[in-house]
Order: sequence, then structure tokens, then C-alpha cells
Amino acid sequence: MNRRHFLQNTSLGFGWLGLSTLAANAAAKSPKRVIFLCMRGAPSHVDTFDYKPKLNADSGKPGTKAGTHLLGSRWKFAQHGQSGQWMSELFPELAKSADDLCFLHGMQTDLPAHPQAYLRMHTGSSQFVRPSMGAWTLYGLGSLNENLPGFITITPASGFGGAQNYGSSFLPAQFQGTRIGAEKRPIANAEMANLKPKLNGTAQRAELDLIHSLNRGKLAREQQDPQVAGLIESFELAFKMQSEMPAVMDLNKESEATKKLYGIGEAVTDDFGRKCLLARRMVEAGVRFVEINHGEWDHHAGLGVKLPENCSAVDKPLHGLLSDLKSRGLLKDTLVIWSGEFGRTPHAEGTDGRDHNVKAFTMWMAGGGVKAGVSHGSSDDYGYEAVEGKVSIYDWHATILHLLGLDHEQLTYRHAGRDFRLTDIHGSVVSEIVT
Repeated sequence: MNRRHFLQNTSLGFGWLGLSTLAANAAAKSPKRVIFLCMRGAPSHVDTFDYKPKLNADSGKPGTKAGTHLLGSRWKFAQHGQSGQWMSELFPELAKSADDLCFLHGMQTDLPAHPQAYLRMHTGSSQFVRPSMGAWTLYGLGSLNENLPGFITITPASGFGGAQNYGSSFLPAQFQGTRIGAEKRPIANAEMANLKPKLNGTAQRAELDLIHSLNRGKLAREQQDPQVAGLIESFELAFKMQSEMPAVMDLNKESEATKKLYGIGEAVTDDFGRKCLLARRMVEAGVRFVEINHGEWDHHAGLGVKLPENCSAVDKPLHGLLSDLKSRGLLKDTLVIWSGEFGRTPHAEGTDGRDHNVKAFTMWMAGGGVKAGVSHGSSDDYGYEAVEGKVSIYDWHATILHLLGLDHEQLTYRHAGRDFRLTDIHGSVVSEIVT
């Protein structure tokens, strides 16, 4: 029985808490959670994790694009850990976790514009409204905690596709992401609306039961309506969240040592550190998929100032997150992903910037069944184009689902007369990075 058939044969037209045979088997032997660290705007790979000594040596020579000149990285690279991973001096704290990281240096996409590439990264499509990666993950594996959302996105981008990046599209509504916070606003001030009930528990339960009876009546008349069924489950989840979500979001329960580990209380790292600690608390409490958003990494100018600022904001929290997950025994069951939507050019834009580059970029993964302390694939001597171990966005999606114990070709949903999947008709698992 595949996931789609299981969901369509339950009493509400789909199963929110029940797991299919596919999902049950996946949960038994695979990572249970995902934390996706999304760096909106596309970090420069040749200044962070993709060491290019020839680019540095040829800096100032004619570039890969007519009328441009090559721009070497101004930041030193060194090898770190027993694995000898090359990393820029912009990430001194993350370098301490080098032996936990798996770098993919052959990443590619096909859309040089931010909104389209960002949507492709999140949903597999740049043209059509499709379910997000988080929604597909929750759909395939089900919830780990019936009192919490299965998919949460922290300060998502308001542009670049907006809610489509965490939406469920034609999947039932309860698989969409729950948003916490807003872009460019401190997460410390973020609240989840309506967590405090206006009625007492008995009265609220009675009100909810009345609404459910009306919705179930409509569902009975129409036989199958995923949106109504999703609404029933969403209302029920919202009711349950009131008892557990406030405690999950309360960082005051953490020790001062833990807060310091994440850089909370320090001006540069406080905001992203809070996001990372929230993510750890969420996955520990049973949230299946958490996305943390951070921007702006679109450095067409001011690279020398803006890139160090962004790296400093995330460096310590990233190491804090990985080391905290590891010390709690959670890293082996949690797939951590860091990436932007594409890379940057080896040639300069103006005097101190880099343009978009879809032919090569670097992302990293940790925990969750990926090999640790390895680098897969490579770009050319200038970091302009992937030449070995090429990985498309479809391949990346297929690999993430595989690491979660899901077959990307079997995880489908019938809509408008055809079976849809995250990888459409594409995608191959990058088996070389799987333990």
C-alpha cells in the first residue's frame, strides 16, 4: 500500500496521525526530523566552503563572462578536523564541527532569478503552485506529536514566492507549514497567534465540537473534500497546541550555558541563535520539519562588509546547534541542511560584488544518515561550473526523501487526474553520501 492509497482510504479521506506501511518502515530505520537552514539570497561558495587557489592566483585576469575580471577570495581557507575539510576563516566556530559536515560542491540549478530558484528549491517547481518539501515530508511520514504542528517555518521570506515555499498546495491543508515570526523582525518578539484561549476549556471544546459536526455533515454530503477534512484536523490541532506549544517556545527553560552555546545574548548572534535553539526544542518535542530562514545573502556589492556580517550572525549558532543536537543524541536522527538557492560568480560584479551563478554552488548536510566529514563533487578551478558529482535540485530532493526512508518515486498524490510527486519525473538519489 503506497502513501497515497493509504491516505485516500481512511475515514476522512486521508490519515493525519496514522502512518502507512511506507511511513512506519521509514520511521523505524531512518532519521525522524529535518532542520533546514535556508540562507536566502545565495551565499558565495567560493568565499565560504569551496576553496579555489587558482581563482585567487588569477584574481584580476579576464573573467568567465565578457568584460569582467576574476575576483579571488580575500578570506583565507584552511583544513579543519581529522577529515581535513576546507573552510573559510569566515566560519571559525562551524569549523569545529567540520567532521560532522557533508559538503556537496557540485550543486546546480537552472534558474538565475531569485524568486524562481527559491521556489524550485522549496517545491521542485518554479512555474506552478506545488506542495513544499516540508509538506511532502509531513505527508509521507506523519506527525511525531499530535499536539504540535508537524512542519514549522521560522521567519519565512515574504517575497520569493512567499507562502508557497511552505504551503501544501493540493495536499490536505494540515500538511502546510505553520509560520512563526516575520522576515526582518527579531524572533525574540514573535508570538504564535491565538495560543491563549478566550474561553475556558469546556466551553472551547463544545464550540469546537459544534464546528466539527457542521464540517463533518458537509463532508458526509460530499463524500470526499480534502479541504474540509483538512480544516477539521487543523482546528483540532490548534486546540491541542494551546497546552504544549507555549512551553516549547519558552527559551527561559534553557540553562545559561546552553544559551551561551548558541550565542544568545550577544548582539551579533542573538537572533539567529534564538532561531536555532527554538528549532532544537521543536524537533526534540516532536516537530517533524523545521525551516529556519536567514537573509540577505545577495551580495552584488559590498561583499567585503556584508558577507562577514552574515557569516558572523550564523557561525556560532550553527556550531551550537550541531553540538547541542549531538550531545543530546539527536543528531543521528535529525537531518540538518544548510543552503541558499544558488551560488555566486568567480568574476566580480562592479568592484566588490558577485553576480548569480546557477552552474555551481555548495551546500552542506549533517547528521540524519549522511556521511560525516566528506566532500562530494567539485566545481572547476574557478568555481564557475560543477564538473564532478553534479547534483540537481531534483536529485537533492530525492536524496532528502531517501534519507528519511521514503522513495521519491513512490511518494505520490493524485490530483487533477494524475499522480504528482516532489521530484516530478526527475531525480536520482546521491547514494555516495548515504551511510
